[in-house]
Amino acid sequence: MQIYPPAEDSFLLQKLVRKYALGRVLDLGTGSGIQALTAAASPLVKEILAADINPEALEKLNQEIKLKKFRKIKTIFSDLFSAIEGKFDTIIFNPPYLPQDKIGKELIADPALYGGKKGWELSARFFQEASKFLVPNGKILFLFSSLTNKPKIEEIIAHNLLESKLLAQERLPLFEELYLYLIEKSKILRELERKGIEEIQYLSHGKRGNVFTGILDRSKLVKTHFSSKKDPIKVAIKIKRKESQAQERIENETKWLKILNPKGIGPKLLFSGEDFLVYEFVEGTFFPDWIKDQPKPEIKRVLSIIFEQCYLLDQLGLNKEEMHRPLKHILLDKNNFPVMIDFERITETKKPHNLTQFIEFISRIKSELEKKNFQINPEGLRASAKLYKKKIAPETFKSLLVQIN
Repeated sequence: MQIYPPAEDSFLLQKLVRKYALGRVLDLGTGSGIQALTAAASPLVKEILAADINPEALEKLNQEIKLKKFRKIKTIFSDLFSAIEGKFDTIIFNPPYLPQDKIGKELIADPALYGGKKGWELSARFFQEASKFLVPNGKILFLFSSLTNKPKIEEIIAHNLLESKLLAQERLPLFEELYLYLIEKSKILRELERKGIEEIQYLSHGKRGNVFTGILDRSKLVKTHFSSKKDPIKVAIKIKRKESQAQERIENETKWLKILNPKGIGPKLLFSGEDFLVYEFVEGTFFPDWIKDQPKPEIKRVLSIIFEQCYLLDQLGLNKEEMHRPLKHILLDKNNFPVMIDFERITETKKPHNLTQFIEFISRIKSELEKKNFQINPEGLRASAKLYKKKIAPETFKSLLVQIN
């Protein structure tokens, strides 16, 4: 296996290693060992772990360490973080970053040069794990090339709740440019980790915020109804995007989940911060897809529960806004219990219409319900809905409920 010899990228990184490396250092993908040996010369560096997937590179570096009597450096065979333990103040990573070349139709496999089919795949794997090996205020020195797709690299960094700062760049021949970033944990990531959330992964984005998943150690929760349980749980984390003005939305959703959770509505809120909220992740199927695989009695049961949840929201004078088309706003969990999600747009009003909007929705999907031998009468539902709209009360609600039972 080829050992990557020091080149322009190595020398650019070396300059910044001299300036920024401190404490316990991990040189991941050490190769020739140039960065580990450079860090060893700094009085601010206590110890260095040099890791590589190439045993020949490690053997050659061990000879160099023995020759120069560097007691600070230890080596380890590791595919990225696979054999790494503990946390580090500084992580150095100069990954193979070139997109894979081809000979004919076959991709060339050379782990010293290629970072994956598109060049950034190895870096994506690195950033998915890097945070748990970094102390709260630790730093990553990361080098890559313009050939790696700079916007994609920056997206990967952001999706792992990390923040980057360009420390240096250098233009090379053939229109290539090197970038050296200093990367740290974001304030939100540090706070989430302090509260016991690990394995944070990007899930999706909306107009106002991004959604992540994570695993929460319940023992870190204090004074909640979860604290007596010991097994970890999967959580959803909703975070305001920097460019969004959605802080009020986060606060709004937090406020109403605190009120609605005791009434059996919404995912279970765990805690929140200035720009984020964390709730128990709902493993389930969206309502329109769920219908396709369910028998008539089960559909009836679930529709009754959704009707009751809508009725409760109406009684409270709240509008959820999405009930006219809740394609991705009602999940059925493993127990086939309907859980409404996304409460950021909920508003108080004197004329709530959650139930009447949901009735319009099921009237529009009449044909889908009929495939399951579930018959509804849209005209009858709409007539009862008019009376309900004029007077939201137990008797008008029952007149609606009876039509689906």
